[in-house]
Amino acid sequence: MKNPHRALICVLLFMTKMTVAADYTLVINHGRVIDPESGLDAVRHIGISGKKIVLVSEKPLTAGRVIDASGLVVAPGFIDLHTHSPTPLGEYYQAFDGVTTALELEAGFFPVLEYGTEISEAPLINYGAAAGYLGMRIFEKNGLKLSSGTPEPKPVGLKGWLTAAKFFFSDFDTALSASFKEQASMEELAALRDLLLTDLDNGAIGVGLALDYVSAAIQEAEMRMIFEVAAQRDATIFVHVRRGIDGDPAGIREVIGYAREYEASVHICHITHNAISNLELFLREVREARAAGVDVTTELLPYNAGSALISSAVFGRDWQTIFNISYEDVEWAATGERFNKEMWDDYYVNRPKGQVIHHYLKEEWTQRAVQEPGVIIVSDLLPMASRDKKVAPHNGAFSKVLGRYVREQGLLDLATAIAKMTLLPARRLESYAPAFLSKGRIQENMDADITVFDPDTIRDNATYQSPYQTATGIAHVIVNGQLIIEDGQQVEGVRPGERILAR
Repeated sequence: MKNPHRALICVLLFMTKMTVAADYTLVINHGRVIDPESGLDAVRHIGISGKKIVLVSEKPLTAGRVIDASGLVVAPGFIDLHTHSPTPLGEYYQAFDGVTTALELEAGFFPVLEYGTEISEAPLINYGAAAGYLGMRIFEKNGLKLSSGTPEPKPVGLKGWLTAAKFFFSDFDTALSASFKEQASMEELAALRDLLLTDLDNGAIGVGLALDYVSAAIQEAEMRMIFEVAAQRDATIFVHVRRGIDGDPAGIREVIGYAREYEASVHICHITHNAISNLELFLREVREARAAGVDVTTELLPYNAGSALISSAVFGRDWQTIFNISYEDVEWAATGERFNKEMWDDYYVNRPKGQVIHHYLKEEWTQRAVQEPGVIIVSDLLPMASRDKKVAPHNGAFSKVLGRYVREQGLLDLATAIAKMTLLPARRLESYAPAFLSKGRIQENMDADITVFDPDTIRDNATYQSPYQTATGIAHVIVNGQLIIEDGQQVEGVRPGERILAR
């Protein structure tokens, strides 16, 4: 034999493969495997051991537990960068939309290690959050800490109790006016900087900056502080830009300008909902900035309405001009009732904690944005606390794209759509949060977060008046190597999700 060492290596590799094969904890056979990074789109067979994919084979595999995925698509688990529902209901409905990792990155949460208290002991899917700058402002200005599990903030110290007392004598917006409307002093800026650095040290996945909700309060000095800290730590800022009158690009130009100046990383949240009628210009701003070397990305939620508390700061401005809508374009989420001026004036004063749905986008804008290269798909799922309280039907976001925009309308091919839900969000995060180097791919040694769906039947079912409906067509969902949905049914007693931190 010319090279006995090579022969020995071959034997050892063969024995290793045999050993791994004997240790498969789960096998998926005969599925159409789509891996956006390698370009694989073919029938393959996947061997899973523990939390990892250990083999992607051209031949069927055997194990104690085997899924027959014939006729189904096997994709990386969907990664949702923009969700606000770390609750048992929220993760349940996201799992049935194929989501294996749900992240609160737009608003973030403060303190980040207290995010997801309702699910933290036994999460169904992976979860995590950015550093919540708005929460820091509420803490510094009003002495309140937001709670991940309840709608009421917790008072801290004398300042907090004084603010809490205001809730008994005024509306929500007035009680928190310091947080939402007052500029920060130099001393407060220093304190906010320390809070931001601490949350990043504690593993926050970037900075969540819901800027539009505190548009009157955060001015140049505060913006510069935020971008300086983010650039110093190489952390991405996930920003809801300031909104002006319908189509005004000043907000997106502001954050791209700071990103360019500080060489910071920025992600523009829900671009259609900021651009409104000026979508082409907003998309071009992102394209041109990227071409010039600015680290900027954006996202789309595939719905044509927004949803927020009626007391939100945006409704304290000239919202009809901003959104180019009127009262009849807004509905009370609880009942579906459309507003008139008299009803609005009443509810705005007397029901400040109620949710409204404002319809201000056109379907053709959403269709255009979903086709734009590089645009990531998100849900912007609102808090799901109880089925008694209606929310926007965003729990079908990923299934809607796959069913309506891919299968029915042919706006983009299946592999591209899957990349927008898996690989692109993983790449957005992986330089700062290394956990995502192993997500968003179907490859050996990647995390076994996998979504298996029927491309012929997948569709969203939730509506504004009946939001608590699971999507159709999600056959199997695997999180960290364990089935949480099998044959379209939740696997009871299995909750393998994990909190994801950046460092």
